[in-house]
Amino acid sequence: MYHSQIELTQNPLEKIWVFCLCVFISASVPQFTNSPTMIVMVGLPARGKTYISKKLTRYLNWIGVPTRVFNVGQYRRDAVRTYKSFEFFCPDNEEAMKIRKACALAALKDVFCYFTQDHGQVAVFDATNTTRERREVILTFAKENGYKVFFVESLCDDPEIIAENIKQVNEFDKHLLNLSYIKIFNVGSRYLVNQVQDHIQSRIVYYLMNIHVTPRTIYLCRHGESELNLLGRIGGDSGLSARGIKFAAALGTYIRGQCILDLKIWTSHMRRTIQTAEAIGVPYEQWKALNEIDAGVCEEMTYEEIQDHFPEEFALRDQDKYRYRYPKGESYEDLVQRLEPVIMELERQENVLVICHQAVMRCLLAYFLDKTSDELPYLKCPLHTVMKLTPVAYGCEVESIFLNVEAVNTHRDRPMVSTVILSYCNVYQLKSSHLFI
Repeated sequence: MYHSQIELTQNPLEKIWVFCLCVFISASVPQFTNSPTMIVMVGLPARGKTYISKKLTRYLNWIGVPTRVFNVGQYRRDAVRTYKSFEFFCPDNEEAMKIRKACALAALKDVFCYFTQDHGQVAVFDATNTTRERREVILTFAKENGYKVFFVESLCDDPEIIAENIKQVNEFDKHLLNLSYIKIFNVGSRYLVNQVQDHIQSRIVYYLMNIHVTPRTIYLCRHGESELNLLGRIGGDSGLSARGIKFAAALGTYIRGQCILDLKIWTSHMRRTIQTAEAIGVPYEQWKALNEIDAGVCEEMTYEEIQDHFPEEFALRDQDKYRYRYPKGESYEDLVQRLEPVIMELERQENVLVICHQAVMRCLLAYFLDKTSDELPYLKCPLHTVMKLTPVAYGCEVESIFLNVEAVNTHRDRPMVSTVILSYCNVYQLKSSHLFI
């Protein structure tokens, strides 16, 4: 009944890719600028292809580029469970070769469905793809459907790392030199980039040149409890409460007890994070990008006051908290874009403690834990708790450490759908009644 009235007005337009039958100049230079992109992994087993695929997919999804991994090895494992791995990859095993080819074609078919039905923008085709025949199949598929192709090759030419029983992958043929690709040598010691086509590929290159596999730990925590936290007010730039000061001291004790090598500490430009870092007693670096989300006209208001003064805004935010932008302020989507340089620098660093704010910490956690934009605004980031993140092979281990200093609870749960609809309908009815006064 109220469907037309409860539509969120701030939703972005949905991008739908419709392929136009036309003649392309070459396989890697389609005429459309904003066409979907296939990232094709290349490399022998145990070269980090799946690690790169998962990490790159997580990053692209986090910045708002719909991306999915298509791991051909998983298609093979689902199809065949009788072969031992070394038997399956023997070059004289014709039956296995047919199965591998069928699995690759099945994955390509799913890539097509992902782009056409699910409106994806980037597909990561994760397989060895070391033969000329396989790469030609992929290029032909991409050309026929109007997709861009970007090869990511992981190479290891260090004889101490390469096992003697693994054949060296052949270099790309000369007639493929006009393709778009990045080659990563020895886990990032050197890079070779060729024919980058667009901003997506540029961002992929930038990201891949910043990541590393050195063991490290990232600590995330919010500032100590602030005076405005005690009053239930959002935003602002108040100092710490008495309990917040106590937490800052406890945080310093905890960090010193960890004996972390070459630890870097980052804060925002806001008083409450700086006061928290001061208690640790070591140098720290301030990042304006780490400032809390800008609530615009709602700064320093309670949620009850926002609901009373701006009932429509309150209802709109409950409908889509990630994309909703405060009047004269920011949305979580804006905040993610603001935090991208922080993520890039975190990927370059080793041990870091980030003292930040609730919305900022949610965005950072969503990146490391691979959470969706729908989940991100409701991640729980309590005061006086340290999140210890340890990157592992295909993800991140998380440990939550409460430092035994009580604080107010600033978390607001996701509202029920019926509550959101009722809230918006009440706003609409109130507006309608004013028309007849």
